[in-house]
Amino acid sequence: MKTFQLPDLGEGLAEAEIVAWHVRVGDIVKTDQPLVSMETAKAVVEVPAPWSGRIAKLHGQAGTIVPTHAPLVDFEDTGAVAPSGPTEPQRPATPSSPTPPPDQGTVVGQMPSGESVVEEYAIIRRHHNEPKRIKALPKVRRRARDLGIDLAAIPSTGRHGETTLADLEGSESRSKASAPPSTAQKIPTKGHAEPLRGTRRAMAQAMAQSRDAIAATTLFDDADLDRWIGHEDITVRLIRALLAGCRVEPTLNAWFNGESLERTIHDRVDLGLAVDTPDGLIVPVLRDIGRAEPGAIRRALDQLKEKTRARTLQPADLAHPTLTLSNFGMLAGRYATPIVVPPTVAILGVGRLCHDVVAVLGGVATHRRLPLSLSFDHRSATGGDACRFLRALIDDLERPD
Repeated sequence: MKTFQLPDLGEGLAEAEIVAWHVRVGDIVKTDQPLVSMETAKAVVEVPAPWSGRIAKLHGQAGTIVPTHAPLVDFEDTGAVAPSGPTEPQRPATPSSPTPPPDQGTVVGQMPSGESVVEEYAIIRRHHNEPKRIKALPKVRRRARDLGIDLAAIPSTGRHGETTLADLEGSESRSKASAPPSTAQKIPTKGHAEPLRGTRRAMAQAMAQSRDAIAATTLFDDADLDRWIGHEDITVRLIRALLAGCRVEPTLNAWFNGESLERTIHDRVDLGLAVDTPDGLIVPVLRDIGRAEPGAIRRALDQLKEKTRARTLQPADLAHPTLTLSNFGMLAGRYATPIVVPPTVAILGVGRLCHDVVAVLGGVATHRRLPLSLSFDHRSATGGDACRFLRALIDDLERPD
């Protein structure tokens, strides 16, 4: 018996969801034959057979979320495979417990699974800032994150000082008992709970990672487009303006590593474009936009949007943006506080194009103005960096050509 484990389908993804099996128990498959369609954070990927053989077991069914490196398919030994008659219908498979990879510590925004106690140190406010050793299973750390409980702030009753699930529940109960009664708790609610899956699940994880890791700050300003001549492609002009901002202040086209306190300033711009879909927010990436002509940028934009809505993007199409653009004003809204997702340092939000009354010499006039919201990670970039970037961007947008 050989077990095929779910490979990493895209640069460190923690999990993927089974969309549909293309094989059944008892089928004989050949190497590279499609086994299953898996939905990663933002793309549907076909997983091929790693070798030839007979399918002995499928670990999960449609809708099952499988951790990376967990068992996916069991194969009979190749030498034992022989022609056979009709196979028995597949029974629903119960996902087996994954074999955890070596623990890599606590990762902001996602928690590894496994059955090994993980230790870490946290500085809490004690006399002499004495460090407290925190020992807990990954599932306990995940539950603590869900409940918003600081493991360093609660007593540990497990063996050898380990924090247990019971410690968490006890802490939550004490918090509820000491909290004033909530009116909302007395009002019956209607509706049904459903788990977040696919794109929306990935978005929730990314937003939690940003909340925990980013020192976010947002600048607001407007670009006056009154000097534009004729029809302009606003998105293409925005991309050109972003490039102008990067030339003046390249520190916002960067990645920041909060653990090592290192930043990587990139010499090219790979622009992530936030695209709204019925399944949630998807961010495909335009590669090396500084080398593309305006016509090529528009064609690339149209192709990316079509592939995004058809869900034919590959993981590589979504990986490693160096800067992000969110043109939310196409739907509604003037200003926002766009969320920076690590390891990127900045995201530009663009609001709804408006006609504003502005003061001009000797009176007032109505001008077209474009609201801009620039969020950045203040750990990596200063306010001056962000202001210089935004000023250069606005100057380019306000040019007539």
